[in-house]
Amino acid sequence: MKYVPNLKTKYNEEIVPTLMKEFGYKSVMQAPRLEKIVINQGVGSAIQDKKILEFSLNEITAITGQKAVVVSNFKLRKGMPIGVKVTLRKERMYEFLERLICSALPRIRDFKGINSKLDGKGNYTLGLEEQIIFPEIVMDSVHKIMGMNITFVTSANTDEEGFALLREFGLPFKKN
Repeated sequence: MKYVPNLKTKYNEEIVPTLMKEFGYKSVMQAPRLEKIVINQGVGSAIQDKKILEFSLNEITAITGQKAVVVSNFKLRKGMPIGVKVTLRKERMYEFLERLICSALPRIRDFKGINSKLDGKGNYTLGLEEQIIFPEIVMDSVHKIMGMNITFVTSANTDEEGFALLREFGLPFKKN
């Protein structure tokens, strides 16, 4: 029997029927789905200290369970590393989302929920200030507290559909 992440099962069995009812879709294929999760960490200080980039690479790899890659922006200086990113799809994406919702976000001090502003196309970017909220990070090995952006790319056509999808997955949005 093949392993299926809990959130993928929840999506197929609970979220799709809920969204079909809420938006009046005729087919399950019309229901928006989570396509990928992209985690970025800008490491501007890596210009002075190359070790910071290495630490960042190792931390993002540990958090996501997938090898992170170094990003360099050609507009600044060709080949100059400025960040680290990883793109999660399929099973790894659902596993990461579950760990984020169940163990990382509740560890944020004075947590009252996340903002509910989407990008206009049904995608959502969550900015975190500290990488230490993830249980995979060992506090003794942290060299510098750094933030990261987590972008949820959906197939939704509108912010309303994207918000409904992410809300059903269990992202703790603030109540307005």
